[in-house]
Amino acid sequence: MKRGPRLLVLIASALLALVVLLLAVIASFSWNRARPFIDNKVSQAIGRPFAIDGDLTLDWRRDRNGSWLGSLLPWPEFTARDVRIANPDWAAQPQFAQLDALHFRLSPLALLAHRIEVPSVQLVHPKVDLERDRQGRASWDFTLPQDSTPSTWHLDIGSVGFDRGVISLDDAATRTKLKVSVTPLQVAIPYDQIVAQQTSAAREQAGKTAGAVASKVLAGADEKPQKSNTSINYQFAWNATGNYQGNALTGQGKLGAVLALQDTSKPFPLQADVHIGDSHIALVGTLTDPLHLGALDVRLWFSGSSMARLYPLIGITLPDTPPYATEGHLKATLGRKGSRYSYQDFRGRVGGSDLAGNLLFVTGGARPKLSGDLHSKLLQFADLAPLIGADSSADKKQRGDGTPQPADKLLPVEPFRTDRWQAMDADVTFTGARIVRGKALPIESLSAHLVMNNGALYLDPLSFGLAGGKVRSNITLDGSRAPMRGVLKLDARHLKLKQLFPTFEPMRTSFGEINGDADLTAQGNSVAALLGSANGELKLLMNDGAISKTLLETAGLNVGNIVIGKLFGDKTVKINCAATDMTATNGLFDMRLFVFDTDDAVINVTGTVNMSTEQLDLDVQPHTKGVRIFSLRSPLYVKGTLKQPDAGVHKGPLLLRGAGAVALGVVAAPAAALLALVAPSHDNDGDNTCRAVLQQLRSSGRMMPSARHKSG
Repeated sequence: MKRGPRLLVLIASALLALVVLLLAVIASFSWNRARPFIDNKVSQAIGRPFAIDGDLTLDWRRDRNGSWLGSLLPWPEFTARDVRIANPDWAAQPQFAQLDALHFRLSPLALLAHRIEVPSVQLVHPKVDLERDRQGRASWDFTLPQDSTPSTWHLDIGSVGFDRGVISLDDAATRTKLKVSVTPLQVAIPYDQIVAQQTSAAREQAGKTAGAVASKVLAGADEKPQKSNTSINYQFAWNATGNYQGNALTGQGKLGAVLALQDTSKPFPLQADVHIGDSHIALVGTLTDPLHLGALDVRLWFSGSSMARLYPLIGITLPDTPPYATEGHLKATLGRKGSRYSYQDFRGRVGGSDLAGNLLFVTGGARPKLSGDLHSKLLQFADLAPLIGADSSADKKQRGDGTPQPADKLLPVEPFRTDRWQAMDADVTFTGARIVRGKALPIESLSAHLVMNNGALYLDPLSFGLAGGKVRSNITLDGSRAPMRGVLKLDARHLKLKQLFPTFEPMRTSFGEINGDADLTAQGNSVAALLGSANGELKLLMNDGAISKTLLETAGLNVGNIVIGKLFGDKTVKINCAATDMTATNGLFDMRLFVFDTDDAVINVTGTVNMSTEQLDLDVQPHTKGVRIFSLRSPLYVKGTLKQPDAGVHKGPLLLRGAGAVALGVVAAPAAALLALVAPSHDNDGDNTCRAVLQQLRSSGRMMPSARHKSG
């Protein structure tokens, strides 16, 4: 053999002998002697005492599920027993984590490239105690060493497996105490079986919370088929008890056995069914790429007494609602600069209304933002009441929250929760195909664009079809200021009287309608406070209608039914025209012009309504037309409050406010302004009786000749 080849053989033999010797040394090395070194290095790395109190051993196993080279060469598998990680000194529990054993495999060839590849880690009987105190110190925050020089080594962990264990959480900052136990199932359960079980259980719970109709809505025919995952099994069960955000919590669910941290082709099955207070949250699905929530795809259910109660649970500001239940798909992506959570193709029931749509919740900006589109085929008007603080006391009692409405107050005092408005931004559109309020007042449709930005809420626009007409409004409620500032601009056009009062027989043949405008600014944190500080104008025009004491009683208009009862008794009165022009100054609404013309008389109303105190100070002056058996000769006063008005007959002639009889000289301007509400949009506007009444008031500044008869 020549010298060159012989030298190569010698070198190769020497290297092989060196490798064999090295393997023999490693195999025969007592790894327990390395525990102090390992304990010290890990403690320095995590800034917390770390100790292996049991044996540290090494076995060699081939990776039969890996590459061909890994299947030929044995890989080292380390086992560390009785592993402990200490808690910081301030924590109540001494140990952060304890393991009966820790198994992990190591790729030997990757070490040559300064890579620590750990294909799998197995946790045996883990016990973890998590704590956070009132100062915000958390035991899961590790103090890592500060080193400006990047390490030349890179760590990759392929998957994490576990068996039975316990996790405890004591979070003083959020008033949360939880204990979660994980136990292996006796028999693995297929993914599709768990999906079917959870779907049935969640819909049954929806029926208990929001009524039997809710279960039917969630099980609607438009449901998309769940993707089958026959290769995925659940192998562990978990149970949780304790308190979350001060509310009692119970939960249970199932998990897979191995969580793949790197391989995004291996989904990890999740299932949870949790009750927190009277809110219920359930999910079933899979998670891949858990380090980034890159492919969280779960079926998600919510139900409870009010959506507002989800705020401490999910951090999203939602309105007070009646009992609700929803079902949809949740997908999430978690990033360093922000996360995206989309609730797709959801449908549900809120009170007596259906709800469906898509929502997207994004974090990472100055504030989280909720955007999306919602729609409803049938929306009960009563379900909108909590949005304006007008939900019933029974609803509040059922939910256990809300501000009691004073017995002597009519205007809602329930405060808006403006503190939550600054927690997030929003841009959501809503359309309601049909809205009903019992059988008496059909509201035909609703469309709204809600924008919330840095504590200010904008409804721009808020429009709805009502009784054959249209109501358009723009509303601003600036909750970033204390007290809240509000702006309302509203116009109502062509509201048909026979549709507004479909059960009132005299109105069924009427061609009359209502038109109106409102332009108000205010401040305050409730409807009562806003109206009690309002500034601006309010105009209303009604022609060719009818009215009665009984009708006003049914509508809940206390002041009106008392006045009509005093003037006309309980008979039905035909209204040729009713015109109102009010100005508001710091909640004091002044009647610049309030007149309604009937076949028998012209009625003038002057005075004020103080919305701040709900006090009434009105004078009602009837002017009988011509010589009739029916004669109205006595002026009335209206005192008391909106809730308990008091009307009576003036004793003696009425001394009108201002400088003249009936204040006729100052009605020309309001009359001219109200003429704009007689919009030339319909063919019959030429016959609108209000046009003649207002034109005569504008031109003469006095009552119509037929109404000039003095009273008393």
